[in-house]
Amino acid sequence: MQHKLLIGNKNYSSWSLRPWILMRVKNIPFSELKVYLYRDDTTAQIKKYSPTGKVPYLENESVQVWDSLAICEYLADCYPEKHCWPIELNQRANARAICAEMHSGFSQIRDKLPMNCRMDKQYTNISHELQSEINRVDSLWQDCLNKHSDPFLYAGFTIADAMFAPVVLRFNSYQIPVSQRSKEYMQQILNLPAIQEWVIEGRAETEIIQQAEIE
Repeated sequence: MQHKLLIGNKNYSSWSLRPWILMRVKNIPFSELKVYLYRDDTTAQIKKYSPTGKVPYLENESVQVWDSLAICEYLADCYPEKHCWPIELNQRANARAICAEMHSGFSQIRDKLPMNCRMDKQYTNISHELQSEINRVDSLWQDCLNKHSDPFLYAGFTIADAMFAPVVLRFNSYQIPVSQRSKEYMQQILNLPAIQEWVIEGRAETEIIQQAEIE
């Protein structure tokens, strides 16, 4: 099956990273097509492929899928042997719950800590609302990690890790304090060759999106 994945700027596009990292870690072959975001023709370029005018978008000879989580769900169905979701039923239910929470929530983290692979500066203007979301992520990670000895949120890298990978990059870029257990988890994600590849390529991009550049 020949998959094509449409993504945005690697430096900034957190939603693009999610299916991309899942496919790379799980060795699901695909070709990559990039559209630079926030240009005058960005929506028109994306709409050549995706009806939403947004990234990411996946297509092959038989299907078109948009939205990060929907793409990950589709890949899990296509490749059951890759165990994109945890094998155990209760863990799988929990993983789906935290992915849905990530997908629909954490607006303060998204707004105040935009993904920016080039950023390396401590963010100190943390409001009560932002700190509450940071605490929730930290607690969520610890709850998952303390149930087993695996370095990932569940047994092996899953969609849950893919969904939270951009948060790891955000917390790392802005030097956000978290618990020791969460620090170890973050380092595990940062050590992934695929994440290192994404970050290197993101930092090499010359595009500047001012909305994601915090003074």
